[in-house]
Amino acid sequence: MAAEFSNNAVQTILPNQNAVFTETPVQCCNGNISHREGSGIFTLRGRTNQCRARYRVTFNGNIAVPTGGTAGAISVALAIAGEPLYSTISTVTPAAVENYFNVSVSAFIEVDRGCCLNVAVENVSTQAINLANPNLIIERVC
Repeated sequence: MAAEFSNNAVQTILPNQNAVFTETPVQCCNGNISHREGSGIFTLRGRTNQCRARYRVTFNGNIAVPTGGTAGAISVALAIAGEPLYSTISTVTPAAVENYFNVSVSAFIEVDRGCCLNVAVENVSTQAINLANPNLIIERVC
């Protein structure tokens, strides 16, 4: 069980805001992973006979400082219920605006039986960033 989400348009994401995903090339067919297109929030459900369901969430995209910004370190991370998962922070330091770098993060996320968790890709920088070609894959692994 897996789902894939993407967005072909370059988007500017303000600090502490989520990346938006507008396309679903691969949909989850059993309702364990849900997403409204045009949103940045994904809901993972803990439908399981075990104590918890485990998902692998993998994000890949290209980030840059937008025109008008200040060249310097910028970061994205996976966020659970609005809080960044610090082990997934990916930081790059462009020397100039519009200088894109590829970032990739992955994490296992566990959802207790009968519960739900919201997951997102968040700009954890102190300034706006541009995000191009984001791709998010969520797999139910056990």
